[in-house]
Amino acid sequence: MARPPLEVADIIRALGNGTDSVAGLAMSASQNKVLHALTACRTARLGGHVEHCDRCQHERIAYNSCRNRHCPKCQATKRSQWFEARRRDLLPARYFHVVFTVPAEIGAIALQNKRVVYGILFRAASETLVEIAADARHLGARIGLVAVLHTWSQTLLHHPHVHCIVPGGGLSPGGDRWISCRPRFFLSVKVLGSLYRGKFLAYLAQAHRRGELHLSATLEHLLDRQQFASLLGRLRRKPWVVYAKPPAAGPECVLGYLARYTHRVAIANSRLLSLKDGVVRFGYKDYAAGGRHRTMDLQAAEFVRRFLLHVLPRGFVRIRHYGLLANASRRDNIELCRSLLGQPAPQHNDPRSGTAQIATVPGKRASTTTTDCPRCGEGTMITVAILRPGLVHPFIVLPPMDSS
Repeated sequence: MARPPLEVADIIRALGNGTDSVAGLAMSASQNKVLHALTACRTARLGGHVEHCDRCQHERIAYNSCRNRHCPKCQATKRSQWFEARRRDLLPARYFHVVFTVPAEIGAIALQNKRVVYGILFRAASETLVEIAADARHLGARIGLVAVLHTWSQTLLHHPHVHCIVPGGGLSPGGDRWISCRPRFFLSVKVLGSLYRGKFLAYLAQAHRRGELHLSATLEHLLDRQQFASLLGRLRRKPWVVYAKPPAAGPECVLGYLARYTHRVAIANSRLLSLKDGVVRFGYKDYAAGGRHRTMDLQAAEFVRRFLLHVLPRGFVRIRHYGLLANASRRDNIELCRSLLGQPAPQHNDPRSGTAQIATVPGKRASTTTTDCPRCGEGTMITVAILRPGLVHPFIVLPPMDSS
C-alpha cells in the first residue's frame, strides 16, 4: 500500500517531539507514549526485516509497526484480523446501529475522568438496551450487542459517544425460540433516551459520592455536593440524544460496517490534505449541513492538542460485548441462536492462516511469507534478514531453511 502524502506522524515531527511536550503542549505519560510510537512507526527506530523475491531477486525493507491503538497506520491490519475473527459470530438477522451520546457538560467532566466517565457511558448504554429489549412491552427478548467507544467529532473536538451494533431480535426468556423485532424498527429511541439519561446520571452521582471524580480548574466548583446536584438537575431536564438506524442489509455487510467503527482512530491519514507554514488542512463531513464535505485549517500545535484529547487510559477496553454476545458465553449463545434460526455454523478459515510469520528472535529463520512480489507478481517474498531496532541497523542474515 502506498504511503499517504501526509501522515499524523509527519505533523508531530514537524513540531518536534520532546520527552514531555510538543511545541509547549503539556502531556501525560500516556499521551507522550502515543506521540513517540506514532513517530517511530514503520521507521528504522523499530527495526524490521528484509524481503527477497525468490524469482526476480527484487528486495525491499519492511519496517515494524508500533501497534499502538491510536496509530492511524496500524489499525487497518487489526481491523482485518478483527473482521475475520467476528465472522463466525454473525447471525442471519437484521442488525441495527444505535448511538448513545452525552451533553457537553458531561464531556468536560469526562476529559478529567476518562476511565470513570467512559466506563459509565458503556454501562448505561448497554444496560439500557438490554433492559428495554427484555421488557415484554417492547421486544421481550434477551439480546446481544457490540459497543465501541468513540471520543471525537469530525473536527477532532471532544465528543464521547458509543456506537452499538445490535441484532434485531433475541432469545425468548425460556431460550426456546428466537424473537424478531419489526422489519424497520428495533426499539423506541425516546424510551431508550429516557432510561439511558437516568442510568447515566445515577452512576455519575454515585461516583461523585464515592470521591471517584477528580475535578479541577474550571470544574473545581463541582466538588461541592450542592453544585454537583444542581448540575445533575439541569441535565435531567435536557433531552439526551440516542440515534438508531438499520445499517446495510446482510450480515457480511453489517460486519464490514461495524469494522469501520471498531478500529477507527481520531483521524485517518487519508483525511490530511496539507501541512504548510505550520498549518494543517484536513477534510471533514459537516453533519449539520447534511454531511457536506468541507475542509478545516488548524495550527499544527492545535491539531496535535486535539488529537491528544482522544488518547485513552492505559488498559481501557474500547470494544465491549454484552448480553448474548458477552465473551464468557458468546459461543454457546450463538450456536443456540443459529439452531433456532435454522442456520448451520459457517465454515471459515483460521484467521491466522495465510499471514506472514516474521522471525523476531535474531538468528532464527523466518518462515516463508505469502506476499507476492510487487515487481514481477509471480515470485514470493522471503524474509532473508532481520534489522535490529535503532537509527542504524546492522543486518542479521538468516541461515537458509533446512531442507528437511
